[in-house]
This record gives sequence, C-alpha cells and structure tokens, in this order.
Amino acid sequence: MSTGIPVSTILLITGFCLSLIGLWGMLTHRNILRMIIGFAVFDTGLHIVMVATGYITGGTAPIIDAALSKSSAAHRAIDPIPSALVVTAIVIGLSVTAVMLSFAIRLYAAKRTLSIDAFTESKW
Repeated sequence: MSTGIPVSTILLITGFCLSLIGLWGMLTHRNILRMIIGFAVFDTGLHIVMVATGYITGGTAPIIDAALSKSSAAHRAIDPIPSALVVTAIVIGLSVTAVMLSFAIRLYAAKRTLSIDAFTESKW
C-alpha cells in the first residue's frame, strides 16, 4: 500500500481546480461560446468533486458477500449515491449546454456576432 496522497484528495483538488477555471472562463470572457465552454468545464469540475465525496480509498462495492462482511461494510463500502447523482447531473448538464448552444446560434443569426457587447441593447 502506498503512503502518498489519497485518490479522493487528488480528485477533490482536480475538481475544485476545474471548477475555478470554468468560473474564471465564464466571468472574464466576452464571447458567448467561450462562456459556454467555461460553463461546461465548471460543470465537469463539480461532477469530479461529487464523485470524490463518495470515494473511499481501498473501498469496495456496497455488496455484502464474502468480500465485504456486515461488520466492515460501514468502513469499506463506497457510497453509490454520489455516483448516481453524477450520472443524472451529466445528463442535465448536457441538456443545458445544448440549450445554451442553440441560443448562441439564434443570437449569431440575429446579430452576426457572438460578442456580449453587441447584445447590451436587447430587451429580455
């Protein structure tokens, strides 16, 4: 067994870094497509963080059999709920990204640009 950094810690750090990069991309760019890409990166970082919360180093699937006894299940079983929530969040994130891209196409057709500055006079 290695005594390095646990996998869950590496996943948490990676997820938070991706989330910060995506947030930076959404807030600093003026191009709508770059903002959408920033949202997708932010979403991916959050998915990694959610998976990392349910991961236990050296853990096993939550199936009680010869590999996992009832007494050690609470300490060695990996929580399947975050993984199930991430699958749902991926589908929702994909749908939201598709809607944002369709709006970007409509905005480009209207103004022939994807710069946010061209849409300041638009009334919503």
